[in-house]
Amino acid sequence: MKKILRIAFFLIALVIVTVELIPILVIITNGFKRDIDIWTKSPLYFKPTMRSYNLIFSNRDFRMSLRNSLTTATISALVSVFFASLAAFGFTRFEFKFKFFLLVTILLTRMIPQITLALPFYLLFRTLGLKDNIIGLSVAHISFNLPYVLALLVPFFASVPRDYEEAARIDGCKTFGVFWRITLPLASAGLVVAFVFAFLMSWNEFLYALVLTGPRSKTAPIVINAFLGQYAPLWGQLSASSTIMLLPVFAITLGFQRYILKGMWTGGLKG
Repeated sequence: MKKILRIAFFLIALVIVTVELIPILVIITNGFKRDIDIWTKSPLYFKPTMRSYNLIFSNRDFRMSLRNSLTTATISALVSVFFASLAAFGFTRFEFKFKFFLLVTILLTRMIPQITLALPFYLLFRTLGLKDNIIGLSVAHISFNLPYVLALLVPFFASVPRDYEEAARIDGCKTFGVFWRITLPLASAGLVVAFVFAFLMSWNEFLYALVLTGPRSKTAPIVINAFLGQYAPLWGQLSASSTIMLLPVFAITLGFQRYILKGMWTGGLKG
């Protein structure tokens, strides 16, 4: 019976993975096809060409948008993880009034729809001179990354044994030293998980980039959206650029797979 259940679970998982991977496979293969072949030929027809990749990499806006996306995602992820780790350390190591209420309030801000904040951000950044600016867009991304990262890190920091911190305090280590030298390294798996999720959320973000950016700071999702065209989608360039957007996702997931699995396992058990 157990063997039958394992086989059944395996087949179900195989079907789910296949369904998830087929759209990705279609996008990747379409990037190597001509538009006319995508429109008129069978999906199984495959006569590769690099024309779409040559077009997108000769597009200055696309190259600049990739750099902007990478910069914005990196800044927002690093800043979010740093300040969220400080907050998580405080919430898990100190007792103060309204601690639970404050934590819940911060986490609830993640539930505010981005569309309701887009206009206030636009007016604020225009006043401060941060519209069409990488720093301004990074701040907007931090606003939705920070609560999410905090929610991820609190269980990890709570799972760190306090014995090490008490030993460090006996040796004369101050509070920030305990955080920086003891707690942070022990919660490194959680930091990696938080950074990866924050980076990917910022990397894929569209709404704030649409409202808050212009010619200088527009990100890759905005430029890729332009490939939809005025009259007909440029399917080859759309697929090729989407494949380029997938590469960091694959690289990060595979490169940090061990830390991600360890972090999710630890957080799930001890959160």
